[in-house]
Amino acid sequence: MVNLIGIKPGQLKLTGAVIANICLGKITKWQHPAIVGLNKGLNLPDQEISVVHRSDGSGTTFIWTNYLSKVSPDWKTAVGEGTAVSWPVGVGGKGNEGVAQYVKNIEGSIGYVEYAYAIQNSMTDALVQNHATEFTKAGIASFQAAAVGADWSKAPSFYLMLTDQAGKGAWPITGSVFVLMFKTQEKPDTAKAVLKFIDWAFSEEGQKLAAT
Repeated sequence: MVNLIGIKPGQLKLTGAVIANICLGKITKWQHPAIVGLNKGLNLPDQEISVVHRSDGSGTTFIWTNYLSKVSPDWKTAVGEGTAVSWPVGVGGKGNEGVAQYVKNIEGSIGYVEYAYAIQNSMTDALVQNHATEFTKAGIASFQAAAVGADWSKAPSFYLMLTDQAGKGAWPITGSVFVLMFKTQEKPDTAKAVLKFIDWAFSEEGQKLAAT
Protein backbone atom coordinates (compact mmCIF):
# COMPACT_ATOMS: atom_id res chain seq x y z
CA MET A 1 0.00 0.00 0.00
CA VAL A 2 1.23 3.51 -0.79
CA ASN A 3 0.25 7.10 -0.08
CA LEU A 4 1.23 9.13 -3.13
CA ILE A 5 -0.64 12.26 -4.18
CA GLY A 6 -2.10 11.84 -7.66
CA ILE A 7 -1.46 8.10 -7.82
CA LYS A 8 -4.58 5.95 -8.05
CA PRO A 9 -5.01 2.31 -6.95
CA GLY A 10 -3.33 -0.11 -9.35
CA GLN A 11 -1.30 2.55 -11.18
CA LEU A 12 2.10 2.15 -9.52
CA LYS A 13 4.23 -0.82 -10.62
CA LEU A 14 6.89 -2.36 -8.41
CA THR A 15 9.14 -5.41 -8.53
CA GLY A 16 10.23 -7.50 -5.58
CA ALA A 17 13.81 -6.29 -5.95
CA VAL A 18 12.71 -2.65 -5.86
CA ILE A 19 10.50 -3.22 -2.82
CA ALA A 20 13.38 -4.95 -1.03
CA ASN A 21 15.75 -2.09 -1.79
CA ILE A 22 13.17 0.40 -0.51
CA CYS A 23 12.85 -1.57 2.74
CA LEU A 24 16.64 -1.83 2.98
CA GLY A 25 16.96 1.94 2.66
CA LYS A 26 18.86 1.69 -0.65
CA ILE A 27 16.07 3.40 -2.61
CA THR A 28 14.95 6.51 -0.72
CA LYS A 29 13.04 8.64 -3.26
CA TRP A 30 10.00 7.98 -5.42
CA GLN A 31 11.80 9.46 -8.42
CA HIS A 32 14.61 6.92 -8.17
CA PRO A 33 15.50 5.59 -11.67
CA ALA A 34 14.54 2.02 -10.70
CA ILE A 35 10.98 3.15 -9.90
CA VAL A 36 10.68 5.65 -12.75
CA GLY A 37 11.82 3.00 -15.23
CA LEU A 38 8.92 0.75 -14.23
CA ASN A 39 6.38 3.57 -14.38
CA LYS A 40 7.01 5.54 -17.57
CA GLY A 41 4.35 8.22 -18.00
CA LEU A 42 3.36 8.16 -14.32
CA ASN A 43 3.85 11.46 -12.50
CA LEU A 44 5.81 10.32 -9.45
CA PRO A 45 6.45 12.92 -6.74
CA ASP A 46 9.94 14.18 -5.93
CA GLN A 47 9.50 12.93 -2.40
CA GLU A 48 11.28 10.87 0.22
CA ILE A 49 9.97 7.33 0.75
CA SER A 50 8.71 6.54 4.24
CA VAL A 51 8.65 2.81 5.01
CA VAL A 52 5.95 1.56 7.39
CA HIS A 53 6.19 -1.90 8.94
CA ARG A 54 4.75 -3.87 11.82
CA SER A 55 6.15 -3.13 15.27
CA ASP A 56 4.79 -6.38 16.69
CA GLY A 57 5.40 -9.97 15.67
CA SER A 58 2.93 -11.23 13.09
CA GLY A 59 2.21 -13.79 10.41
CA THR A 60 1.78 -10.88 8.00
CA THR A 61 5.39 -9.86 8.57
CA PHE A 62 6.49 -13.48 8.15
CA ILE A 63 4.84 -13.71 4.72
CA TRP A 64 6.20 -10.28 3.71
CA THR A 65 9.79 -11.03 4.76
CA ASN A 66 9.64 -14.56 3.32
CA TYR A 67 8.75 -13.02 -0.04
CA LEU A 68 11.51 -10.41 0.18
CA SER A 69 14.02 -13.13 1.06
CA LYS A 70 13.05 -15.03 -2.08
CA VAL A 71 13.36 -12.09 -4.47
CA SER A 72 16.34 -10.30 -2.93
CA PRO A 73 19.62 -11.99 -1.89
CA ASP A 74 20.60 -8.74 -0.17
CA TRP A 75 17.46 -8.78 1.98
CA LYS A 76 17.92 -12.48 2.80
CA THR A 77 21.49 -11.85 3.96
CA ALA A 78 20.94 -8.58 5.80
CA VAL A 79 17.52 -9.13 7.38
CA GLY A 80 16.02 -12.52 6.59
CA GLU A 81 12.53 -13.73 7.40
CA GLY A 82 10.47 -14.12 10.54
CA THR A 83 7.39 -12.96 12.41
CA ALA A 84 9.57 -10.12 13.72
CA VAL A 85 12.81 -8.82 12.18
CA SER A 86 15.27 -5.99 12.72
CA TRP A 87 14.08 -3.39 10.23
CA PRO A 88 16.83 -1.32 8.56
CA VAL A 89 14.56 1.71 8.08
CA GLY A 90 11.04 2.90 8.71
CA VAL A 91 8.44 3.39 11.41
CA GLY A 92 6.51 0.59 13.09
CA GLY A 93 2.76 0.38 13.59
CA LYS A 94 1.02 -2.07 15.90
CA GLY A 95 -1.17 -4.52 14.02
CA ASN A 96 -2.50 -4.20 10.51
CA GLU A 97 -4.63 -1.32 11.72
CA GLY A 98 -1.55 0.55 12.97
CA VAL A 99 0.28 0.13 9.66
CA ALA A 100 -2.80 1.14 7.70
CA GLN A 101 -3.21 4.30 9.79
CA TYR A 102 0.44 5.31 9.40
CA VAL A 103 0.33 4.81 5.62
CA LYS A 104 -2.86 6.87 5.38
CA ASN A 105 -1.34 9.69 7.47
CA ILE A 106 2.17 9.85 5.98
CA GLU A 107 2.52 11.21 2.45
CA GLY A 108 5.12 9.33 0.44
CA SER A 109 4.76 6.19 2.56
CA ILE A 110 4.69 2.52 1.62
CA GLY A 111 3.64 -0.38 3.83
CA TYR A 112 2.07 -3.84 3.90
CA VAL A 113 -1.25 -4.96 5.36
CA GLU A 114 -3.59 -7.90 5.01
CA TYR A 115 -5.92 -7.54 2.05
CA ALA A 116 -9.04 -7.02 4.18
CA TYR A 117 -7.51 -3.96 5.86
CA ALA A 118 -6.59 -2.46 2.49
CA ILE A 119 -10.19 -2.82 1.32
CA GLN A 120 -11.74 -1.59 4.57
CA ASN A 121 -9.51 1.51 4.60
CA SER A 122 -9.84 2.25 0.83
CA MET A 123 -6.06 2.26 0.48
CA THR A 124 -4.02 2.72 -2.70
CA ASP A 125 -2.45 -0.54 -3.76
CA ALA A 126 0.45 -1.12 -6.13
CA LEU A 127 0.84 -3.75 -8.83
CA VAL A 128 3.69 -6.15 -8.08
CA GLN A 129 5.60 -8.19 -10.64
CA ASN A 130 5.18 -11.92 -10.04
CA HIS A 131 7.39 -14.91 -10.83
CA ALA A 132 5.95 -15.02 -14.36
CA THR A 133 7.02 -11.35 -14.81
CA GLU A 134 3.41 -10.14 -14.87
CA PHE A 135 2.36 -7.07 -12.92
CA THR A 136 -0.58 -8.34 -10.91
CA LYS A 137 -3.13 -6.77 -8.59
CA ALA A 138 -3.94 -8.20 -5.18
CA GLY A 139 -7.38 -9.81 -5.06
CA ILE A 140 -9.31 -13.06 -4.77
CA ALA A 141 -8.47 -14.18 -8.32
CA SER A 142 -4.72 -13.58 -7.97
CA PHE A 143 -4.65 -15.25 -4.53
CA GLN A 144 -6.39 -18.29 -6.01
CA ALA A 145 -3.95 -18.30 -8.93
CA ALA A 146 -1.04 -18.51 -6.48
CA ALA A 147 -2.64 -21.52 -4.77
CA VAL A 148 -3.60 -23.26 -8.02
CA GLY A 149 -0.12 -22.86 -9.49
CA ALA A 150 1.63 -24.26 -6.41
CA ASP A 151 2.96 -27.81 -6.16
CA TRP A 152 0.93 -29.25 -3.29
CA SER A 153 2.18 -32.80 -3.92
CA LYS A 154 5.33 -32.04 -1.94
CA ALA A 155 3.58 -30.12 0.85
CA PRO A 156 3.56 -32.11 4.13
CA SER A 157 0.23 -31.68 5.92
CA PHE A 158 -0.61 -29.07 3.26
CA TYR A 159 2.04 -26.68 4.64
CA LEU A 160 3.32 -24.60 1.75
CA MET A 161 4.53 -21.04 1.37
CA LEU A 162 2.61 -19.42 -1.47
CA THR A 163 4.98 -16.48 -1.95
CA ASP A 164 6.54 -15.99 -5.40
CA GLN A 165 4.61 -18.86 -6.99
CA ALA A 166 5.11 -19.47 -10.70
CA GLY A 167 1.43 -19.60 -11.68
CA LYS A 168 0.07 -17.21 -14.29
CA GLY A 169 -1.82 -14.32 -12.74
CA ALA A 170 -0.56 -15.14 -9.23
CA TRP A 171 -0.20 -12.46 -6.58
CA PRO A 172 3.39 -12.99 -5.36
CA ILE A 173 2.80 -12.14 -1.68
CA THR A 174 0.07 -14.68 -0.91
CA GLY A 175 -0.20 -16.70 2.27
CA SER A 176 -2.28 -19.74 3.20
CA VAL A 177 -4.24 -20.13 6.43
CA PHE A 178 -4.66 -23.36 8.39
CA VAL A 179 -7.29 -24.72 10.76
CA LEU A 180 -5.86 -27.34 13.15
CA MET A 181 -8.07 -29.48 15.39
CA PHE A 182 -7.26 -32.20 17.91
CA LYS A 183 -8.37 -35.67 16.84
CA THR A 184 -9.67 -36.34 20.36
CA GLN A 185 -11.99 -33.62 21.63
CA GLU A 186 -13.19 -32.85 25.15
CA LYS A 187 -16.40 -31.45 23.67
CA PRO A 188 -17.31 -33.64 20.66
CA ASP A 189 -20.53 -31.75 19.90
CA THR A 190 -18.65 -28.46 19.66
CA ALA A 191 -16.04 -30.07 17.41
CA LYS A 192 -18.77 -31.45 15.14
CA ALA A 193 -20.28 -27.97 14.87
CA VAL A 194 -16.90 -26.49 13.93
CA LEU A 195 -16.31 -29.16 11.28
CA LYS A 196 -19.80 -28.59 9.92
CA PHE A 197 -19.02 -24.88 9.57
CA ILE A 198 -15.70 -25.60 7.82
CA ASP A 199 -17.50 -27.97 5.43
CA TRP A 200 -20.04 -25.23 4.67
CA ALA A 201 -17.24 -22.69 4.14
CA PHE A 202 -15.93 -24.82 1.28
CA SER A 203 -19.38 -25.19 -0.26
CA GLU A 204 -20.49 -23.07 -3.19
CA GLU A 205 -22.50 -20.81 -0.87
CA GLY A 206 -19.58 -20.34 1.52
CA GLN A 207 -17.13 -19.61 -1.27
CA LYS A 208 -19.38 -16.92 -2.73
CA LEU A 209 -19.66 -15.23 0.66
CA ALA A 210 -15.87 -15.38 1.20
CA ALA A 211 -15.30 -13.58 -2.09
CA THR A 212 -17.46 -10.57 -1.15
